[in-house]
Amino acid sequence: MSLIGKEVLPFKTQAYHNGKFVEVTEVDFKGKWSVVCFYPADFTFVCPTELEDLQNQYEALKGLGVEVYSVSTDTHFTHKAWHDTSETIGKITYVMIGDPSHTISRNFEVLNEESGLADRGTFIIDPDGVIQAVEINAGGIGRDASILVNKIKAAQYVRNNPGEVCPAKWQEGAATLKPSLDLVGKI
Repeated sequence: MSLIGKEVLPFKTQAYHNGKFVEVTEVDFKGKWSVVCFYPADFTFVCPTELEDLQNQYEALKGLGVEVYSVSTDTHFTHKAWHDTSETIGKITYVMIGDPSHTISRNFEVLNEESGLADRGTFIIDPDGVIQAVEINAGGIGRDASILVNKIKAAQYVRNNPGEVCPAKWQEGAATLKPSLDLVGKI
């Protein structure tokens, strides 16, 4: 079953953010756009490259009114230790959520029950707390965070322009489509 169009389910957990432990719930995803990136584990190999890449896009995402959250099944304490000991992770300024209970990973359907780790899942959530985009990658395939910027722009455009849709490779300012009977078979 797809999570597209579904509201984020309730959760409450601890996170590490800019030198502090903070509480995060599903309510934090409301009132703004959010990107939630699940990854398998701290102190691993592909994960720090992805999280650094996400940090490199963080300013552009914030400029679009987006907050970023990374999530693994590690604790917020482990996130702090990784942040304090890794030059790469030490750059991160977005929220790092701990999910040791696996509640969030199960809610987003990315928990690998056998390993107890989250799959590489990326979710775009609208200001109503509704999931608008999902991408799931196998453990050995890292993600490219620059793609998120255009996906967010397209999601925001569609939300703000009912009746229009963004075609493949759409860029901000490019033509959109207005689905109608007249358009059938013309593309």
